[in-house]
Amino acid sequence: MTKKSCLNCGHRISGEFCSHCGQKSDTARITPHSLFKNDILGSIWHIEAKFFQTMQHVLLSPGKMAAEYISGKRIKYYNLFSLLLILFGFNVLALHFYMDLASIDLHKEGSAVIDFFSKYSKASLFVLIPILALNARILFKRIGWNLAEHVIIAVVSLSGILLMLLIDDLISIIGMYEPLLKITDIIDKILIFCVILFPAFTYYNAFRGSYSNLELIGRIAVFYLLMIIEVLLFIVLFYKIF
Repeated sequence: MTKKSCLNCGHRISGEFCSHCGQKSDTARITPHSLFKNDILGSIWHIEAKFFQTMQHVLLSPGKMAAEYISGKRIKYYNLFSLLLILFGFNVLALHFYMDLASIDLHKEGSAVIDFFSKYSKASLFVLIPILALNARILFKRIGWNLAEHVIIAVVSLSGILLMLLIDDLISIIGMYEPLLKITDIIDKILIFCVILFPAFTYYNAFRGSYSNLELIGRIAVFYLLMIIEVLLFIVLFYKIF
């Protein structure tokens, strides 16, 4: 095989990529055709394809995806923390868009919950990640993951929740069209049920090969109990401080 020099760093290369800097070996002069095909369309397609494929894995096989990511198989997945922040941003936009369309007043007594999550959703989100990670670290010791690795599966689980909440916001907007209200109400209830059970699905999907079904169901039940107690304590403490 003929070796040539990398145009970026000058190292001798023989494969598709330079082992020193990672640049492709077939880098050539930029032409109108290569600019449009490779630089513009190629980069957009690469980002979008990986982004949507990652969201598909988050919904359908979150635990398996987290386990692969932790084991080092990361090239096919979009950056998980970037995905979490993007989904969070879309949720904020969708929620405010829905409230504007529905003319919801946050100062009304019935909107206290929406008011809380509208103001403090980012703080709540990032507090929930270490809570999930710490609980899972305690309850699933057999897996051998450290706390940082449990943070990864917590991020995957929360990404799935945010994705379903985003879909729910869009369904709520569609439900403002009265002939579709009954259908969207049913879908809304199903999505909320899925949101509640999604962490259980994530951890079951990740650890079902390491525990029996009975062991896993019991540990997940304790996991939910701890999470409920800790979230309630956080809310009480938060209201006392502010």
